[in-house]
Amino acid sequence: MIAAAVDLIAASPGEEFSLRAVCDAVGVKLPTLYHFFGSKQGLVDAIVEYGFNLYLGQKSSAEPSGDPIQDIRAGWDAHVGFGLAHPGLYALMYGSVRPGHAPAAQARPDTMLRRLTAEAEAQGRLVVSSDEAATHILATNVGVTLRQIVSAAPDPGLTESAREGVIAAITGTGAPSEAPLAQAIEYAAAHPDVLGSSETQLLIEWLRALAARARS
Repeated sequence: MIAAAVDLIAASPGEEFSLRAVCDAVGVKLPTLYHFFGSKQGLVDAIVEYGFNLYLGQKSSAEPSGDPIQDIRAGWDAHVGFGLAHPGLYALMYGSVRPGHAPAAQARPDTMLRRLTAEAEAQGRLVVSSDEAATHILATNVGVTLRQIVSAAPDPGLTESAREGVIAAITGTGAPSEAPLAQAIEYAAAHPDVLGSSETQLLIEWLRALAARARS
């Protein structure tokens, strides 16, 4: 029944699907559906769970680069790509909002993202907390994806500019005058083996102090 509902959603993204149509597709009666899912919302919750399983299966197949910022970029692009490939499913996963409620399955990709922002924070590459960085990334990533679903047209320029704007904001690399210092910080943090962990951390602290003086 979940597969039948997913097929109906894929055929008409954004439209309400009929429980009767789901039952007809698999040759059962409504009482059977209610027996397994309790209500239409129960079926929707199961579909959302299915969607996150599909999404996480695709993400898990990607090899990590070893650089949390680069992995955030790759995750951002994968998120948009999934939404554009499965617009109806994505709309249920991230677009159907109930105040005070978040699907339990949504916690799993959130945890993966927060692991990356925590790693970036530990490397001294963030100017905000790891939790704040994750919140900015997810909110903007979802908004960009929904915008492209609404317009029914991929917009690689929007995807890239929004992605780099958020990364610049959370890493403090947005001001052109600070670009050389920011690039040095990024390179040092991404290659701690060159100088050693303690020396790299000290260098990052010095460069951040210089960047702060440049802003004052």
